[in-house]
Amino acid sequence: MKLLVSDPLSEEGLKILTVSGIPVDVRPGLNEDELCNIIGEYDGLIIRSGTTVTKKVIDSGKKLRVIGRAGVGVDNVDVPYATQKGILVMNTPAANIISAAEHSLAMIMSLARMIPWAHASVHKGEWKRSKFTGIELYGKTLGIIGVGRVGGEIAKRARSFGMTMIGYDPYLPKDVADDLSVRLTTLDDVLKNSDIMTIHTPLLPETKNMISMPQFKMMKKNALLINVARGGIVNEDDLYEALKNKVIAGAAFDVFVDEPLKEGSKLLDLDNLITTPHLGASTVEAQEKVSVDIAENVIMYLRENIIANAINAPRGQLDPSLAEYIPLAERLGICIHQMNGMRPIDKIDVTCSGEIALKNTKTITLSVLIGVMKNIVGDGVNMINAESITKSKNIKVTESKNEDSPVYSNMVTVTITSGKDTRTVRGTVFAHTPRMIGMDNYCFEIPMNTNILVARYKDLPGIIGSVGKILGENGINIGQMTVGRETEKGMAIMLMGVDHDIPENIIKKISAATGFDDTRYIKIVK
Repeated sequence: MKLLVSDPLSEEGLKILTVSGIPVDVRPGLNEDELCNIIGEYDGLIIRSGTTVTKKVIDSGKKLRVIGRAGVGVDNVDVPYATQKGILVMNTPAANIISAAEHSLAMIMSLARMIPWAHASVHKGEWKRSKFTGIELYGKTLGIIGVGRVGGEIAKRARSFGMTMIGYDPYLPKDVADDLSVRLTTLDDVLKNSDIMTIHTPLLPETKNMISMPQFKMMKKNALLINVARGGIVNEDDLYEALKNKVIAGAAFDVFVDEPLKEGSKLLDLDNLITTPHLGASTVEAQEKVSVDIAENVIMYLRENIIANAINAPRGQLDPSLAEYIPLAERLGICIHQMNGMRPIDKIDVTCSGEIALKNTKTITLSVLIGVMKNIVGDGVNMINAESITKSKNIKVTESKNEDSPVYSNMVTVTITSGKDTRTVRGTVFAHTPRMIGMDNYCFEIPMNTNILVARYKDLPGIIGSVGKILGENGINIGQMTVGRETEKGMAIMLMGVDHDIPENIIKKISAATGFDDTRYIKIVK
């Protein structure tokens, strides 16, 4: 048994690996060919962001059992192919929570007391005390947008400042918020009544540009906004206008749409914006913790077959005949959640029909939950924690099987219940490709290997052409298309697999063309 570390790891992490007794080679800076030439010798690979684990690398890893990512993001790992090959992929999702929370509080304090500007003034030889009169946090209302792991840690600390806390999180149980002394309310209420707001949501289709000019205009004139979550949640053009025109008093941002910020960015001209270069996880402790956590978890898996923080299906627990249904199930979950919108979910039903109903379909259900929860909590959800995260959101999950599948040999059906409303999607796999074959009362067929535009319309001539014309005029190429309808001249649905992202203003144009305000752009792949 041997381990390869192909990116820099802290001394403490390396010490844990060495003490384990498993031989360890540290070889940072390898390119793909060099990595492929040696990976066949190793049972485990530990990486950070510098190493890209491609299909070619995975194929070369004949003995490879586990890939450990010291950090959260696994964009540099071909996770679906690793799953297909029975290789466990794990990360360290909780290692930077405290660091991100503390950096958010540092930004709040710096903004409230005008510290960066006062510091710069003193270093210019000035002593303008009255110019830098700040505000106390005591008695102020703190709005937490996303009361999850980081938001919850901020709440614990802000309580000691004597702040009143309100929060927006449609998926957080009320009793959890109550324990944090956070009053859950609507996003509009948070925006209108907070003196200081801090953002802690993942960047998802539903949260992209969630804070734009209409939201800025809801805020108090003296409001302060902090973002240490993800760039893109706040519309940066509108942020600039809001700060320049004093719609709000100030902001502090650690994250941006394009990083690093380009020289000459208009945001850098603002005198009421604090900027830091994505430092949320940049502490000695966080960087060491990711190394220690991944070292311990990889050793625990190789020595004892105990799994922690797995991204994919555990080795040996996935029936090979179901492997192709895992990406299908996850994409059905991603799709149905986005179709359901931001509404709280009461129940998720997963039904497996046909030949697959004779097998252990637990991993299919978990994959559906991963797809749904990714849009709620971000990429940290996995096979190991999907069920517990879903349960923590007070969402009931039911699984059922039906050996009959009259049209397709196998079918996965997912239904979401929100209050009195339900949404349903159906899918299958053929030609080794996951395909959606129905939505609600409509039947159709479209591959789920691209992002999809979904639009309902009255089944009349010319509607499809109008939508295609809008997309064409805006340089958006249609790669796949299908339609379904209830009855002739009744309600119909069109689905278009597109090669480019569709901006919100184009969605509004399409809704106007179809006559129905429920056009959705479903982000299935990033």
